[in-house]
Amino acid sequence: MKDNKSKKQKEQTVPKKPDVSESKGSECNDKNCPIHGSLRFRGRTFTEKVVSAKSSKSAIIEINTRHYIPKYERYEKKRKRLQVHNPGCINAKEGDVVKVKECRPISKTKHFVIIKKVK
Repeated sequence: MKDNKSKKQKEQTVPKKPDVSESKGSECNDKNCPIHGSLRFRGRTFTEKVVSAKSSKSAIIEINTRHYIPKYERYEKKRKRLQVHNPGCINAKEGDVVKVKECRPISKTKHFVIIKKVK
């Protein structure tokens, strides 16, 4: 009888591991989600800051670069704004630094998807 009680006590003291389906990200039903969906990546990767996240499931990031002009021996600033897909489980807000990867065209202007928040 002591063996049976000790087994029951052991079962009660061992904490259960959290189920993956119970996690916060399981609510995502987006087929274009990089974590829960079936979207494949290719090409370029950027780590940039989100400038705007007003649209649903999309955000705008800004890429600032410098271009050298040999004739004038000077640099010019260039700015590129990209629309990216913002899945519900990641839900990046304005000011977040995110990692973005290129994918197939999701819409007319969206060819990138947010993979994760860096900060």
